[in-house]
Amino acid sequence: MDIIATRLSDFCHSCSVRNRAICGGLHDDEIALLNNIGRRRTLRAGEQLSWEGDEAVLVANVIDGVLKLSTLTSDGREQILGLSYSSDFLGRPFGQTTPYDVEALTDAQVCVFQRAEFDRFAREHPQLEHKLLERTLTELDRTRKWMLMLGRMNAEQKLASFLLELSSRLAPGDCSSDDDALQSIELPLSRQQIADVLGLTIETVSRQIAKFRRDGLIDAPSRRQVTILDREKLEDRAVC
Repeated sequence: MDIIATRLSDFCHSCSVRNRAICGGLHDDEIALLNNIGRRRTLRAGEQLSWEGDEAVLVANVIDGVLKLSTLTSDGREQILGLSYSSDFLGRPFGQTTPYDVEALTDAQVCVFQRAEFDRFAREHPQLEHKLLERTLTELDRTRKWMLMLGRMNAEQKLASFLLELSSRLAPGDCSSDDDALQSIELPLSRQQIADVLGLTIETVSRQIAKFRRDGLIDAPSRRQVTILDREKLEDRAVC
């Protein structure tokens, strides 16, 4: 157990998202204790992490990759509720059931904790509870912006906002440099999935991508790749 804990602790100290994840505010001794109840897990694209309505047995930190949160509508269609990126927290601490399906869109790596053990650890470490509250409020703000996008924006604004969100979440940090202005994005969603997320048709998404290309805002070398050529003008198109 000591050898395993040491290896996990070494991994945590070199983790690229530690400062942005919920464990970022913990001291080294607290990290070591958290490592004792956690384990790393690799997910392949298409692999499910949890299922809506099941008992909430685990929570997780996303280390790398993109995962989708989804539910089934009354007529059996999938509705994507949101995406999770590196440093995001998954699961429902102190909850009894899982509120949505979680599936890896790309190969991903997560730190997984048994929910009951994580709950107990959080109660004993107020700093972690504080981070959980901060993360909850951040997710609430994102949800409100998402509702604004779906309810008030037109197709052009929706797609521009979506591409900008992807670019910032897949490459966190300052996106104003010349290198970032030409950022290439590997799209984790198909165009049909993008259409479903934005409440559009796939034809509308394809038309808007073609329009952005003609206007010199983006390039789309393939159906799964977009390069932002003019971030400032794309931001102008996203304004509601």
